[in-house]
Amino acid sequence: MRLLLVEDDDIVADAILRGLTAAQYSVHRVMSAEAAQAAIAHEEFALAVIDVGLPGADGLTLVRRLRSAGKSLPTLILTARCTLADKVKALDLGADDFLSKPFEAAELAARCRALMRRSSGAANGIVKLNRMSVDLSGKRLCIDEMEIDLTAREWLVLECLVRRIGQIVPKERVQQAVAPDQDITANALEVHVSRLRAKLGDAAIIRSLRGLGYRLEEMRPA
Repeated sequence: MRLLLVEDDDIVADAILRGLTAAQYSVHRVMSAEAAQAAIAHEEFALAVIDVGLPGADGLTLVRRLRSAGKSLPTLILTARCTLADKVKALDLGADDFLSKPFEAAELAARCRALMRRSSGAANGIVKLNRMSVDLSGKRLCIDEMEIDLTAREWLVLECLVRRIGQIVPKERVQQAVAPDQDITANALEVHVSRLRAKLGDAAIIRSLRGLGYRLEEMRPA
């Protein structure tokens, strides 16, 4: 999944990037609230990790602006200030979680996972669709309680669609989820989608909508 990091300190940002990359996240870093708003307007992110102390508008102002604009993007606030009043203010302004500096990379990654599970509507990390069960945390697909082997890219396609069950997911968004740091052709993506369809069988359907993208649906009887 692609995350947005809003951090102006190069040393701190580098440590966070290394930690989140090791946890298999793709991270886009910006250095100001204004740059973050521009990025969010043009790209889809699963989560924003936001430092409070930014040049210009601070991190809390950014969260307030996002919520005022109707953006539901999960947000994790980072700050050296750790009083109860600071935490309450951040949460009241619309932040979803609060992490005080210094922190361990493992805790940051775990909090990111928890926020994304919560935002996907699967508090326990399990999404069920008819006979299919998808464990987002454990990266496991089971159909009729039998585990199905997926390649890394097949899993990324499935995860992207499962987080938006019943919604149209643009093809570009799926391409970005499968290969965030390199180009992947539409034909190559369709190969992964076709192979995933074959493994899902009649448990679920990945519907192609010409010019729009894909939608994961429950397979209904004729």
